Amino acid sequence: MSTAVATRTVLEVEGIDAFYGTIQALRGVSIEVHEGEVVTLIGANGAGKSSTLRAINGVLHPRRGKIRFEGEDITRADPHDIVKRGIAQSPEGRRLFPRMTVVENLEMGAFQRKDKAEIREDMDRVFELFPRLQERRDQKAGTMSGGEQQMCAIGRAMMARPKLLLLDEPSLGLAPIFVERIFEIVEQINKQGVSILLVEQNALMALDAADRGYVLETGRVVLADDAKALMGNEQVRKTYLGED
Repeated sequence: MSTAVATRTVLEVEGIDAFYGTIQALRGVSIEVHEGEVVTLIGANGAGKSSTLRAINGVLHPRRGKIRFEGEDITRADPHDIVKRGIAQSPEGRRLFPRMTVVENLEMGAFQRKDKAEIREDMDRVFELFPRLQERRDQKAGTMSGGEQQMCAIGRAMMARPKLLLLDEPSLGLAPIFVERIFEIVEQINKQGVSILLVEQNALMALDAADRGYVLETGRVVLADDAKALMGNEQVRKTYLGED
């Protein structure tokens, strides 16, 4: 678990409603991420976790409510502008460019940047975090294992040099050994000063990695607390941690 001390608010999501056509996905969702924190969103499939991330990254514009990043209103901002401001996402399903090499995929994460020397430094930093990617640097991303692809997706997001990293289901479909490694990496990234908002089906792993958590049900936040408190909450344990 992260040892972050809550300081200034980096991300503030205030009472957002969001829709896909006529289907309402989010109903008055409010969450915060403070500087240096790992915050997790947990809930069943369809609860609104990924929709919350899409609202933050500019793909799904809320009809009501506000989203602020470092005090600036980004509610209606375009995705490329949000990346420039310092929010990057590793999406559910990884969504790499399968016919491009590892290095080419990582370079795509820095496509808006012009600082070539610093981009090279960040590439080295990604390879320090993920030595396996260094070994596979010239391999086409589509030919790698699921765990390796997940590492590449997180590395690509890190190449944008984010202040806030959005992680959507990083352990989905991975072997247990890769799941443990991914969560070790999440902790390392956080210790390097990056705030993290984590959506994760494995609620136990997510709460263990997080400082605070929010429980979503049918597009609403129904519970918000310290991660340890949520792990000890009887309803959370029954519903999300698989206990009787």
